[in-house]
Amino acid sequence: MKYGFVIDNRKCIGCHACTTACKSEHEVPVGVNRTWVKQVEKGTFPNTRRLFSVMRCNHCTDAPCVSICPTEALFTREDGIVDFNSDRCIGCKSCMQACPYDALYIDPETHTAAKCNYCAHRIDIGLEPACVNVCPEEAIISGNMEDPDTKIAKLLAKQPVKVRKPEKGTQPNLFYIDADDISLNPTATEASENFWNSQDLGVGHFAKQAEKMAMSNAAVNHALTQINVNKTKKTPPKSIDVLLGKGRRIYDTPDKGILWGWEVSAYVLTKAIATGAFLVPFIAWAFGFAEINSTAMWAGLFTGLIFLGLTGLLLIKDLDQPKRFLNVLFRPQWKSWLVRGGYAITAFGGLLSLLALSTFFNWNKLSNVLMYLTAPVAVIVSVYTAFLFAQAKGRDFWQSPILPIHMLVHTFMAGTAVFALLSLIFENGENWLPFIKIVMLISISINLLSMLIELSITHPTEDAKRTVQMIYKGRYRHLFWSTVILLGNILPITILLLGGSSIILASAGILVLTGIYFTEHIWIEAPQQIQLK
Repeated sequence: MKYGFVIDNRKCIGCHACTTACKSEHEVPVGVNRTWVKQVEKGTFPNTRRLFSVMRCNHCTDAPCVSICPTEALFTREDGIVDFNSDRCIGCKSCMQACPYDALYIDPETHTAAKCNYCAHRIDIGLEPACVNVCPEEAIISGNMEDPDTKIAKLLAKQPVKVRKPEKGTQPNLFYIDADDISLNPTATEASENFWNSQDLGVGHFAKQAEKMAMSNAAVNHALTQINVNKTKKTPPKSIDVLLGKGRRIYDTPDKGILWGWEVSAYVLTKAIATGAFLVPFIAWAFGFAEINSTAMWAGLFTGLIFLGLTGLLLIKDLDQPKRFLNVLFRPQWKSWLVRGGYAITAFGGLLSLLALSTFFNWNKLSNVLMYLTAPVAVIVSVYTAFLFAQAKGRDFWQSPILPIHMLVHTFMAGTAVFALLSLIFENGENWLPFIKIVMLISISINLLSMLIELSITHPTEDAKRTVQMIYKGRYRHLFWSTVILLGNILPITILLLGGSSIILASAGILVLTGIYFTEHIWIEAPQQIQLK
């Protein structure tokens, strides 16, 4: 048994009955929707067409929201319905990043994720979803797609259908008959400022108001004048788009904005500092590159523990249900890299604590064993966020294979920067400062190379390409070139080439830490600017 939806665009009249029925059935708050009707106009004046597309959860066979959810709040039922348990949700917003169809939202009242769940409570008692019952044109068809006698199975067998973003490999179970790509492709049209259920519009149904506004637009009046002039001149009329461009959305839901903000950027930085504070002295100790005196050892251990604690606090602060954070550890969904990362952070903190204890009591043999045990865990902690981002299938730029290298390099940059600052306070061992300088130079150079590769390789999707354009010559270009490249990479290299004193290293370290934060800020925020619906 596998339930699915078919949206017959030949019948849909854009009445929004499905939206209101869904809101009524599930008491969905104003400002968010489980089901909505996207409206797009296309064509050139006077030959225009309005397209209606019902948008909602696609109940994917390989649902990325289920894989990334750390607490099994989202799960796939045996009948194929992707359902959710709000009591388990911690509000991490990972599912929203993972969904390529922008089908999830954070409920403003419960502060947990929510979406269309196929009216599972109605299905369980033999009823159809509320939207199916209320549709006046029978444009929404639901049912068991594996039963050849059902209406949905017959439609799928006879009619050519389309799905949204098939390249994502999610195997969506929401199909469209007579669908237009300009409506299904979110980047084919710009986001609209006209929202269903907006409190600012002052009209009950904005479609009629939109028509009135469009036809009274000064630019359109100018277009009509130009057509009349062309007729007078007996020349063929130019193709003047009533929408002042290609297709345009005229009815939409509000954009959800930046889901992962400064807290995530800051936690990636604090995590890099925590792991770098261990890995940098570990490399020096394991390979004999420099002397690690007791002061440096204790500084690294305390710095690692302090910044690991800050990482945990920032992670919790970013949750919409912070009190449920322990669900990650006690109700884990092991496919999620948020769970794996949570356990890795816990293990890393435990190992650092044991290492501090063994160092304090001079248990040298145990300390040596713990050093080698802690190193691979530190590497996992430093890079696991890259794999978490890769699970966020809604953000194409995060699927880059360079991302783990990007984060590991930042770990060594952050570690050397911290020890460069600490060198102003504590006594340094033999060859310690030269070692810090060389590692910092190498890591910055690799960082520049990785960014060059990440931004210059041919990306497989249009969304990833748009993100790259946004970073180096779009809305983030000034921040990228001035702060990330110049301030955070080129200037530290220049300073380091001038000498290797504590002051020089510390100055470069401050710039490096600043560059890391703003790099993560751009790399995390820019992909979220790409619209998914």
